Amino acid sequence: MEEIDRLIRRHQNWSRLSAAFFYSICVAVALNMFWEPGGVFASGITGAAQLLATVVRKWFNFDIALPFFSLATTDLFSTGTLLFLLNVPLFILAWKAIGHRFTVFTFLAVIFSTIMIRLLGVLTPLTKDPIVCGIFGAVVNGLGTGFALRNNISTGGIDIIGIVLRKRTGRTVGTINIMFNVLIIFFAGFVNDWPHALYSALAIFINGRVMDSLYTRQQRLQVMIVTARPKQVVREIQGSLRRGITIVHDAEGAFHHEEKTILFTIISRAEMYDLEQAMRHSDPYAFVSITDSVKILGHFYEPKTD
Repeated sequence: MEEIDRLIRRHQNWSRLSAAFFYSICVAVALNMFWEPGGVFASGITGAAQLLATVVRKWFNFDIALPFFSLATTDLFSTGTLLFLLNVPLFILAWKAIGHRFTVFTFLAVIFSTIMIRLLGVLTPLTKDPIVCGIFGAVVNGLGTGFALRNNISTGGIDIIGIVLRKRTGRTVGTINIMFNVLIIFFAGFVNDWPHALYSALAIFINGRVMDSLYTRQQRLQVMIVTARPKQVVREIQGSLRRGITIVHDAEGAFHHEEKTILFTIISRAEMYDLEQAMRHSDPYAFVSITDSVKILGHFYEPKTD
């Protein structure tokens, strides 16, 4: 049994490592081929790193004389380097408040990104049209971020703050994320111009939609099941999903006036396949209604991050 656990953990580690590397390629391509050439800014810490790098390039572009060579400020404070530096205090926070394994893979995702942004800086932009660059950069980056989140790793930045606050308060911090991105758009208008700031807003929106389409664990669904086999259904669902179920007895079908039982539960969108399999095995003739759950009050189990 211990050997099986080791194999599973090793497989998970390799999956996370691959996801971190894939994300680094995606963010490097998005930045070097689309966002930077089009003057479009990303969301979160990546966008903040772009803003600072742009400020250095426009107003603090000079060489620093060192004993044996000179170093340009644009090289010292590039987007990739600033991305890493801005994440350092967040690594410390994650190490203390979230978990060591989580922090290690987050660190790898960020350090891979810093390296790949530098290495892929030689890529030739396909276009400098800001709308095209904003859209395609957002799609590429959203794919990488969504894939990373599906493999239970963070890409750093605001994600870490969100996880820490959710663990300590039980609340999501969507407002903080929105406000941070609004500030990026606002400052982008001053650093570049307002049309490019609006293109950045479009890119941030598309990036979020692509990411949400891949990372479905945070999306909640309410499930209503009308069944004549409640015990089998409950046993099958709780055997494959760690979910509580509310049972309502003495329901009646309108066609044949048969006695039915209604079951209510909440699942994440990522658990849809497991639910479908559980229903197929326990009661393939049950009536199942699934709707988006806007808000949940009370306990909803979430797997541990680390």
